[in-house]
Amino acid sequence: MINFLLGMFLYVTLLIFRFMESQSENLKVTGPDAPLVAVAGEDLVLPCFIKPNTSAVDMTVEWFRPYVKDSLVHLYKDHEDRNENQAQAYRGRTSFFKEELQKGNISLRLSAVQVSDEGLFKCLVEDYSWYDDITLHIIVEARGSHPVITMESYDNTGGINLVCESRGWNPQPEVLWLDREGAPLPAEDTQIKRHIEGFTVKRRTTVYDYSDSNRFYCRLLQKHHLMEAEIIIDSKAFDTWKWAVGITVAGGFMAAGLIVAAVFCDDKEKKRQKIENELQQEKQNTAILRQSVNNTYKEKFIKKKKKFAVDVTLDPNTAHPIINLSNDGKQVTCKCQWKSLPDTPQRFSVYPFVLGKQSVSSGRFYYEVQVSGKTWWILGVAGESINRKEVITLSPQDGLWSVGLVNQYRAHADPHIPLTLRDKVEKVGVFLDYDVGLVSFYDVESITLIYSFTNQSFTEKLYPIFSPWYNIQGTNSAPMIITPVLKT
Repeated sequence: MINFLLGMFLYVTLLIFRFMESQSENLKVTGPDAPLVAVAGEDLVLPCFIKPNTSAVDMTVEWFRPYVKDSLVHLYKDHEDRNENQAQAYRGRTSFFKEELQKGNISLRLSAVQVSDEGLFKCLVEDYSWYDDITLHIIVEARGSHPVITMESYDNTGGINLVCESRGWNPQPEVLWLDREGAPLPAEDTQIKRHIEGFTVKRRTTVYDYSDSNRFYCRLLQKHHLMEAEIIIDSKAFDTWKWAVGITVAGGFMAAGLIVAAVFCDDKEKKRQKIENELQQEKQNTAILRQSVNNTYKEKFIKKKKKFAVDVTLDPNTAHPIINLSNDGKQVTCKCQWKSLPDTPQRFSVYPFVLGKQSVSSGRFYYEVQVSGKTWWILGVAGESINRKEVITLSPQDGLWSVGLVNQYRAHADPHIPLTLRDKVEKVGVFLDYDVGLVSFYDVESITLIYSFTNQSFTEKLYPIFSPWYNIQGTNSAPMIITPVLKT
């Protein structure tokens, strides 16, 4: 009898186990597919659910940041929160909706969102016979400080140098200098620095005397925000420059004029007329120079970068087996058909990448690539020791400084930074200053900055890197083409 009862118990237990196992196989963790957009300083709910609705009270739920040191965001285990090993950045900022756990709602509330929260979060649920997870992408928008304009110095062409600066933005804003009519003014490249609380941007321009219209604007544009600062400069400020320079340039002529006047006559009216004529001529020369500055600004900008141009060719020994190179080593496409190639240490095996043959370990380096017609691409420079056989984060931490178009334009920092560009990019210029740790990307056609990695520390050779990305049903079949750099 005892054996019979024991047998029945084991049989029923097995049935229950199989039933629970079959139920677990139907469970799935779900959440949003699209990135969540948060505003810095506000609270955010990271949605995560078990479907069909199943109680999570007896399960283990872990929220963490993949590919990040000190990754634990929140841990629920054995019916309570277990956050002894929680990352310092999230202590006191996370909580569950405890009353919702029975319904399978394991969403996480994150308070006072910070720019450093941008990136990937993983929601993992585990039971004794089952586990599943999802990954959420968080984008954090931060509106920076009101722009501050300062008059920095006088320019030797008769203008005044202005600087516009603002802090705490994410993503980085576009910085524009405008005249009274709203027309763009020539300006230097935007200086960009990234801090844990967001981006600091600074941009310089030189303005000239427009008499009654010396009103200038610094405008910061972000996807959902616009800020603007105004400065009005009195014409007397420009006159100060004229007299300061005029003393040194025309001093000899002024002295000679006084001597002549003493010999022939003491005609004050003639002397006054002479000075007025000289000042009028100087004003005309300044106007001509100002127009010349506007007309030649882009030419100077191009020459400054392009004089460091290097004739780049692709290295077939590094090419992933699914991409194709032209015979001259100037074009790369993705046929997405695996070729039988030697699996050498130099060859990429995970991402469809190829390196250029040329390298740099000091000085400056510039090349241009045509990307017109492509919907996906990645372009930049990579360290010699970049991991070619495993998954990497596509960031400077893994030896890659790049931008690209994968659904949208992005700079591949950690986390990736969405870029808002006014025009579709047809040709990209890549500029590297190894010694100062600068990698900049330019829209060659409009001569505008796309993005800059600044204050980087390079310790090894850097190579140009290219990825035509995947060709899905012919939607991304156009080639990436290394084009000749026209220096004039």
